[in-house]
Amino acid sequence: MLARKYFCWYALFYCFLFLTGCKSKSSVVKKGPAEQVIPVKIDTVIKTVIVHDTVPKLSMGEHKVWTLGKLGSHAGMRQETAIHYDIRKPNYVIIHHTAQNSLDQTIRTFQVEHTKVSSHYVIGRDGVIVQMLNDYVRGWHAGLSKWGTITDMNSISIGIELDNNGREAFPEAQIASLLVVLDTLKTNYGIPTANFIGHADIAPARKNDPSVFFPWKKLADRGFGIWYNPAELVTAPETFNPIDALKIIGYDTSNLKAAIIAFKRKFVINDVSPELTVYDKSILYNLYLKY
Repeated sequence: MLARKYFCWYALFYCFLFLTGCKSKSSVVKKGPAEQVIPVKIDTVIKTVIVHDTVPKLSMGEHKVWTLGKLGSHAGMRQETAIHYDIRKPNYVIIHHTAQNSLDQTIRTFQVEHTKVSSHYVIGRDGVIVQMLNDYVRGWHAGLSKWGTITDMNSISIGIELDNNGREAFPEAQIASLLVVLDTLKTNYGIPTANFIGHADIAPARKNDPSVFFPWKKLADRGFGIWYNPAELVTAPETFNPIDALKIIGYDTSNLKAAIIAFKRKFVINDVSPELTVYDKSILYNLYLKY
């Protein structure tokens, strides 16, 4: 009788273990793969500046250059700040026209993922200045380009886009604001006078901006870019090599006709044919002597 009683208790005990074991197995939630760390992205900060006011330089903290995304299972990750790193310093300014129809359209172009383009500043026809990127951040405005021996112009330059479709003059208010920006950049970073150039200068086979309507001489008179002196124009000597002169100035002559057109669009203006006339060579020779 006693043995039968103990047998019943043992049977109940093992049934309990079996049932609780099944329950615990059925309540286990299968865990999926751990959440991945989302790559860092650059936050863009837009600032509108009233015409003729001093253009502010966004600080790195204000710009929030790098922002970590959702960390998921790595939420306990420790973050520290190193003291040794490099931020590129701009040494060139590249001027563009937008080839679009409005300031808002260009801003939108720089804010959608698929375009893969950006510039540090956009200046409207009415002179409104919009800063799109911190001056120290590498923008995506130059594309495939070359100036002298430099083949990565994005890493060494600031891009400025002028709201202009390429078939119209640049309004006075727009140029006045551009001069304010250029003066600020030259003062802040010590950019050499000769290093204020156009998109067509660095990519002559691909680009034609800014157009023939752009007032390069007006900029040069203010210390932004090189210009020739009409009073000093002389016939270039027979020993003068115009191809070498174009190279010394900075033009990529691998496509010589494109380089000549880019040069003439900027300095000759009225004639953009791919041949150098005697007059064209006199301008080129005068500029060559400045380098």
